Amino acid sequence: MGAVDGRNPATPQQALAIIADWLGAADPKSGWGGPIGRSTEPSPAIPAVDLERDRLDVDACRACRLGEGRRNAAYGEGSAEPLVLVVGEGPGAEEDAQGRPFVGPAGRLLDRMLASIGLSRETNCYIANIVKCRPPGNREPAPDEKEACMPWLERQIEALRPRFIVAMGRTAATALLGSAEGIGKLRGRWFERRGIPLIATYHPSALLRDESLKRPAWEDLKTLKFRLSELEPRRDGEPGGGDDPGNG
Repeated sequence: MGAVDGRNPATPQQALAIIADWLGAADPKSGWGGPIGRSTEPSPAIPAVDLERDRLDVDACRACRLGEGRRNAAYGEGSAEPLVLVVGEGPGAEEDAQGRPFVGPAGRLLDRMLASIGLSRETNCYIANIVKCRPPGNREPAPDEKEACMPWLERQIEALRPRFIVAMGRTAATALLGSAEGIGKLRGRWFERRGIPLIATYHPSALLRDESLKRPAWEDLKTLKFRLSELEPRRDGEPGGGDDPGNG
């Protein structure tokens, strides 16, 4: 099977193989409806007036203690006109080394999860985190660290104007929603953040630790896929999606 990326979107057969791979299931009930929101043109450059300037400012940021111990800030990456903004907790060791979000084992799983519903950071997603710098020992960011870094994410949301936001894990979900509930209660439900529909699911790192969470995470992705399939076509000719993949 050829590589699946923004230049070679998943066929239904490839998608099933991807789903089976990360679910660890031989015959997932995918309800696949085809690639979602693949633009016929290359993604435009991130607007320099906003995000590129912010990227440089984040590289120099020392607003909290995380800026003192990092190697590289992982500002974010992806399409400048994303259907979906994916938000995680913060950089790990590989992200800190490369200055990119979600490039370690959890990031590779995330890419397979997104590909299984026709999404890619190269064509129709943007990937970011609650904090841009790695917390020591990969600990959860402290409240003051999240507070110091959230304005950068708010600016990303404002500039990118995604159709949907996916919060990966408890830290991202509670920071975006202002909720104290656990991810087990928040996942799979629709909320709004600044008028944008938001759904939460388990962080890919949790799926690597506990494979029993992969099935409910897949149910959450199907819920997102269903909403994506209802989108009106974008002005640049992006399709709204394929068949109804089901909602549970």
